[in-house]
Amino acid sequence: MAYISSANLKTYLGVTGAGDDALIAILVANAQQAIDTFCQRTFESSSDSKRYFTVGVDTDGRDLHLDEDLCSITTVKTNFDNASPDSLTDGTDFITIPRNITPYHTLRLLNSSDYSWTYTDDPELGIEVDGKWAYSTSAPADIVQACYRLAGYYYRQKDAQVFDVTAIPEAGVMTIPQGIPKDVEKILMPYRKAVTL
Repeated sequence: MAYISSANLKTYLGVTGAGDDALIAILVANAQQAIDTFCQRTFESSSDSKRYFTVGVDTDGRDLHLDEDLCSITTVKTNFDNASPDSLTDGTDFITIPRNITPYHTLRLLNSSDYSWTYTDDPELGIEVDGKWAYSTSAPADIVQACYRLAGYYYRQKDAQVFDVTAIPEAGVMTIPQGIPKDVEKILMPYRKAVTL
């Protein structure tokens, strides 16, 4: 899914006619990719996909630590390499961390649950989580605004003759920064995922 549509970006830019439609579609995709890369996360997902986790590596006691943002859960299975894996129920067998907001980063088995993070033969095949792997099911409003602003910036660059100028204050030279504009970066900073080594 795109955070913004090409048609809405054209309205934002005041562009009429279809002459730049292909370019605008590319710039929308490029802006979204730049935002995801800067923040180290994806901000929306409309379809489920499966991810697999290793017992003893991705688990710590009753906690399963997820490697990506998860905003919606369809199924969670442990002992997945068994012919009859165990399906876990949200709220009965496990809870999400954080509890009431997305994205989730941990699934915690309840003390009252009879299940554990386990496997039969291969710990690498022990756990399957199916759901929407993103920050949310639809991009937050300020991420949408950042995408408009960044795609619009890219579009206006096509007519610029100079993309990067070194500032010389005594000569009164204006600096034109390369990369993400500072106002966009300011919007994105609170969403940037902390990367641990």
